[in-house]
Amino acid sequence: MRGTAHWRLRTRTLELGGRTLTMGVVNITPDSFSDGGRFLSVEAAVAHARKLIDEGADIVDLGAESTRPGSRAGGADAAVTAEEEQARLLPVMEGILRARSDAVLSVDTYRAETARAALLAGAEIVNDVSGFTWDSAIAEVCAEFHAGVVLSHTRGRPEEWRTQPQLGPDVLLAKVRDGLLASLAVAERAGIPPDAIVLDPGYGFGKRFGENYVLLARQAELLALGRPLLAGLSRKSFLGHTLAPLFGDEPAPTAARENASLAAMVAAILHGASIVRVHAIRPSVEAARIADALLEKSLATE
Repeated sequence: MRGTAHWRLRTRTLELGGRTLTMGVVNITPDSFSDGGRFLSVEAAVAHARKLIDEGADIVDLGAESTRPGSRAGGADAAVTAEEEQARLLPVMEGILRARSDAVLSVDTYRAETARAALLAGAEIVNDVSGFTWDSAIAEVCAEFHAGVVLSHTRGRPEEWRTQPQLGPDVLLAKVRDGLLASLAVAERAGIPPDAIVLDPGYGFGKRFGENYVLLARQAELLALGRPLLAGLSRKSFLGHTLAPLFGDEPAPTAARENASLAAMVAAILHGASIVRVHAIRPSVEAARIADALLEKSLATE
């Protein structure tokens, strides 16, 4: 069962555990698996972020390079340069903060250079899908700016995710746990305090389809690492594969995964997640309220 905690960000602190916080996604990319191209212009991205906030998003997570399975993100030959990433990202951040000066912005990047630019522009959180493994300098940048951080477990790089060998449940959990412990050790060496860190099991990031369900069912075991959990299951491909019998034995398209996303999100909350990263805010906020009410009653009867 999740506990309560305080997550220290760059200029403020968020309470975790009392109710589930929602992190809304804005992909400023032409090729993200979910909504690539829809918010590539500054105006569209800012408008979408404002809509997410108005619908109840506690945090807005901005990404300007796709890490979809098969992409070259994280490698020396990445399709998007740091300059391109920042050119997409920074005008959107500035536009959001002009419209909503109190918005809590997270930057989804693994690059130290982009993290620094985003934190200077007003970001509170660095969400590194690599868990500080793809750019050795990013931990020091986060420490310098006293940023909140999300450290994800990633098994290999995106171009390798579809070919990872299948693992048994215990081996999978051990790999995720050990990977997150290694990321925590990098953070500690850089001087990042524990209360600035949230951990993400990394659903879909190098996990084969069924492995994600194993990880979700045993997610609460990761609370033993001592940090709150963030779960990002929204519209992931393993959900589409589970729905295939309802779609002529073809994986459900991304647009048809919203109900499944809500079901997986509720499961994640009941298994210890304090923050959920989602695309559709309003239904997620409503579903999270129900899950939180159930957790509250469960605690009251213990």
